[in-house]
Amino acid sequence: MAIVGLAKNGGLLQQHGKSRGAVDDDAADYCLKGVRHLSDAGITRLPGRYVLPASERPDRSIGAAAGDTPARVKLPVVDLARLRVPTERAAVLSTLYTACRDYGFFQVVNHGVDSEAIAGMLDVAARFFELPFPERARHMSPDVRAPVRYGTSFNQANDAVLCWRDFLKLSCAPTLRDVVPSWPDSPADLREVAAAYAEANRRVFVDVVEAALEALGIGDSEDGVMEELATAGSQMMTVNCYPACPQPELTLGMPPHSDFGFLTLVLQDEVEGLQVMHGGEWLTVDPVPGSFVVNVGDHFEIYSNGRYKSVLHRVRVNSTRPRISVASFHSVGVERVVGPAAELIGEERGGEPRRYMDTDFATFLAYLASAEGKHKNFLQSRRLVT
Repeated sequence: MAIVGLAKNGGLLQQHGKSRGAVDDDAADYCLKGVRHLSDAGITRLPGRYVLPASERPDRSIGAAAGDTPARVKLPVVDLARLRVPTERAAVLSTLYTACRDYGFFQVVNHGVDSEAIAGMLDVAARFFELPFPERARHMSPDVRAPVRYGTSFNQANDAVLCWRDFLKLSCAPTLRDVVPSWPDSPADLREVAAAYAEANRRVFVDVVEAALEALGIGDSEDGVMEELATAGSQMMTVNCYPACPQPELTLGMPPHSDFGFLTLVLQDEVEGLQVMHGGEWLTVDPVPGSFVVNVGDHFEIYSNGRYKSVLHRVRVNSTRPRISVASFHSVGVERVVGPAAELIGEERGGEPRRYMDTDFATFLAYLASAEGKHKNFLQSRRLVT
């Protein structure tokens, strides 16, 4: 299909011999091939499917003009090396508790994952998105439940406006040995590099979630959640590609949303883009080389009965530099029902009133399939009126 119209004005021009309806179908099909496909085509204006309503657009594009700099946030830093020092552990746990309560986000440093594993993961991710489209397209699926899935936007089947993002979703459960053979075999080293990174990432998650539960005062919870998270929990990696965007002020890489599980560990390259909602304002997170950005998910807010916060975040894009990130989502097994920890609720135990209904993964998937892509309010749907 000719792409002259896309390159010229951001939308397909009517072609000789085709009706307007047929051309519109071609345009929609072209957009659903993803933003890397559009970027490679050399477009200079956004297709209409990516343009947000004026009220939902970013206030300003990142680095759009001199002096036009987005507000920034210095996230709390949790140093895992200090956590392992008995005389410093209490102070680190206090920092972690405050970060989960007040921000829902923090940076993890001295986590033990070597720089080669981190650089290798970012490198193989970038090379995957550089593959010819037919190679990437082998893994496309409209099924949000697919364990391996290449796609675009947030929830492309439901998104009224598409997001400037392509992604590769890689399930890491029930075990890496079970799932790695189904992962893409190109680039040739993707399976080996991504599997090693996933294993290392999981070790960091176990250290962090164990500390976060201890900070809540329920390190030895009676329901066995910590044991399940350490040995049989779910893990999903989503590798994200945000190409340079011709009109970043009109769109987003990811819309405002919260994450579903217990904790998400994000590895990002040196290009900024992640923003968190704090104090009613969108704040840009400065990338810290070699660190993980960690955020509380909906499951953990529910399990903590609201003491920890799963907060809205989004991704901005820019006009000059592509951005790669790898988000690792960790939680309990998909069959597990999650509710507030018994130790934290009930007046007879010195706790508080229950603030959330129980939930499970099937409930979340059903909600995701039915909700409009631009509004991710699953957590709100589980809150009880108290």
